[in-house]
Amino acid sequence: MEVDSVFYTDHSGRITSNPLLDQLPSYQSLLYRRKSSASGSKRRTSSSRSTSGSSGSGKWGVHTFHKNKDKHHNPVEERPIREWAKPMAEKRRDKAQRLEEASKLSSWKQWRQSTQRTLRRLRDEAQEWLSSLKLWRADIHQIEGMFGTGILSYFSFLRFLVMLNLIIFLLMFSFVMLPIIIAPSASGNITFEIDYESNCSKYPSSARRGLVIFHEHITDLLSGGGFLEQTYLFYGFYQVNQIHFPNIKYNLALAYLMTTIAYLFLSLIWIVKRSALGFKRNLVQDEDRFQSFCNKIFAGWDFCITNENAASLKRSSLLYELRTDLEEERIKQKIADRTRKEKCRIYLIRFILNIFVIGVLAGCFYSIYVATIFSQEAQLLNIKVNFIVDLMYEYLPSIVITLANFITPLLFSVIINFEDYSPAFEIRFTLMRCVFMRLTSIGVLLFSLWSQITHCKDETCICGYNHELYSCWETRVGQEMYKLTVFDFIIIVAVTIFVEFPRKLIVRHCDCGLAKWWGQQEFSIPQNVLEIVYGQTICWIGTFYCPMLPAICTIKYFFIFYIKKVSLLKNCRPATRPFRASSSNFFFLAVLLIGLALACLPVSVSVAQINCSQACGPFVGYNTSWEVLPTAVSELPTGVRSVIEALSSEAFAVSFFVVTCLAMFYVIALAGAHKKVINQLREQLVLEGRDKRFLIQKLSQAQRLSPTSQSQHRSSSNGNRNSSRMSPSDRMSPSYHTSFSNNFNEGLFLAHSPPDTSTHV
Repeated sequence: MEVDSVFYTDHSGRITSNPLLDQLPSYQSLLYRRKSSASGSKRRTSSSRSTSGSSGSGKWGVHTFHKNKDKHHNPVEERPIREWAKPMAEKRRDKAQRLEEASKLSSWKQWRQSTQRTLRRLRDEAQEWLSSLKLWRADIHQIEGMFGTGILSYFSFLRFLVMLNLIIFLLMFSFVMLPIIIAPSASGNITFEIDYESNCSKYPSSARRGLVIFHEHITDLLSGGGFLEQTYLFYGFYQVNQIHFPNIKYNLALAYLMTTIAYLFLSLIWIVKRSALGFKRNLVQDEDRFQSFCNKIFAGWDFCITNENAASLKRSSLLYELRTDLEEERIKQKIADRTRKEKCRIYLIRFILNIFVIGVLAGCFYSIYVATIFSQEAQLLNIKVNFIVDLMYEYLPSIVITLANFITPLLFSVIINFEDYSPAFEIRFTLMRCVFMRLTSIGVLLFSLWSQITHCKDETCICGYNHELYSCWETRVGQEMYKLTVFDFIIIVAVTIFVEFPRKLIVRHCDCGLAKWWGQQEFSIPQNVLEIVYGQTICWIGTFYCPMLPAICTIKYFFIFYIKKVSLLKNCRPATRPFRASSSNFFFLAVLLIGLALACLPVSVSVAQINCSQACGPFVGYNTSWEVLPTAVSELPTGVRSVIEALSSEAFAVSFFVVTCLAMFYVIALAGAHKKVINQLREQLVLEGRDKRFLIQKLSQAQRLSPTSQSQHRSSSNGNRNSSRMSPSDRMSPSYHTSFSNNFNEGLFLAHSPPDTSTHV
């Protein structure tokens, strides 16, 4: 879009050139940059001058005349009238103008426009209907109204996990469980490929026989053993290789593997898609240090809050954020003023404390390893003492992991106070340590299990694993994931009932100083998010070994929503250290993405490296679970097989990697260009403020130098007295405002120009 010239309009309506605009700070700054840039072309210089004229003083009435401006191609005209930010009278005039223009169109164009309006209306109604069907819609609106968008983000994240686990369960049910269920009714033949004469194929059942005591059923229900081991719940039940329907041969082993890859890939795509919007918003807002204090004071209020207590808490939250920003500025100044001796001292303290943290983590991981080995040996040796001790043997790894996850965050929050970081970095660094502790503990548990599974008494394992103790090791891993899921839910319920509720009663009804110092339980958003991310990571890992685990996690998170809601409304209060709602969604999904990456690692190792069980499961007859895929590809027609082999070749992999790198570099360059434009717009805002001050100063100087200023000053007192005696109707008359405007803006009237729509960020 080309610009011819820059003009201004005086009070008489004449359009003349404005030499005052050349003195604006924004224009002078542009001239300085243009002179310093000797490599700029003539076209770039003229474009920069026109841009500065419209951006530097556009708000003060610079009229910019554009060439080839066609209003019929304005994208704003395509929007519905109700979406325009205009008064109702202007909307009615625009609607009448549209109807008049539509009457002049041909019948074909009129029919097309009416069809587009009808389809748009149907789309809007469908979106409203789908939004009304969202799970917990009313509950989430209630939480948003009482506590704001910060805590709302946690419950929205919990709803996302419920829907994700439901979709994963539907995938496993449709492609793995349903074919086995409908095979007898559809006259299908189920093929088993198990060599019962082989030592590797012995699979003793753990189901109890004879008279069973009641508490043994409870033990089986909590541990996944006994009668639950031979159900659809675990991997060992699916002792099927192929299902032959009347005209279809269904390869269950291939379906099992491909469904596992599908739910992991689906989770990745869904998380990345949801986090893309939050990442863009977080990228812009993290860099927004321009007038941060003014933004918090004048634009930081959450107007979704309707509860009085929540409003006071939000006020405290804003005050805390202001104090945090001031503390960060103070720490930055303190860091800049540090001497070399002080730097060496603080770096030494941080080094020692990080060594201590590593030692604590190593101790926790070693405790998990020892507890896992002890629990496995006690179960394999069938040590029975009593109901409580047997349960402790079953849940010993889960108990140790839970204790480690409870103690280490408290220890990390104390240690971080001595490391002299900024308040915002303290929160992020503590959370990353907790994330590492929670997610790595699952990896240590799996490593401990696999060290037992792949360890044989002899030097070499005949079956590739310890078939004497772990005849179906996938089921044993699935039972551990099942126990972790159940125990995690029990801990959440127990903490709510036996810790948070009694604490609330003590704080409310006890007037002692210790109770007041203890205070009411805080609803810490990051810590609660880490709990459900920890549980979701277990679900992703355990779904391969326990196909019904996504359904269990769906039910678990469904009840956790109501437990957390009741706890928030009755027992807890929002945290004094707020977690910004603008960055919370992105942080939640980033941590969830870390959990997904960690879950893919053990599943990939077990599928591709560890020998699968020869006594149970759909992969009997294969050395590893991955071998079913090359075998299925070899049975395909020649053309399809050649295409798949070409896609899996090294040449295609290298080419795809190069293209992906180029696309990534392009996106990075585009993001850098957008960031540069954002910085230029911020500088433009600063320059516009300076332009305002400059124009006000020039206006006041013109009024002081005007020959009629003294007479106006002498008559101002009489005018004020006369205006005070005026009636309200006289003050509202046009003549009064005309005289006041002429006295105030003598010699200069700046008209307001519309913003330039050619600039896109």
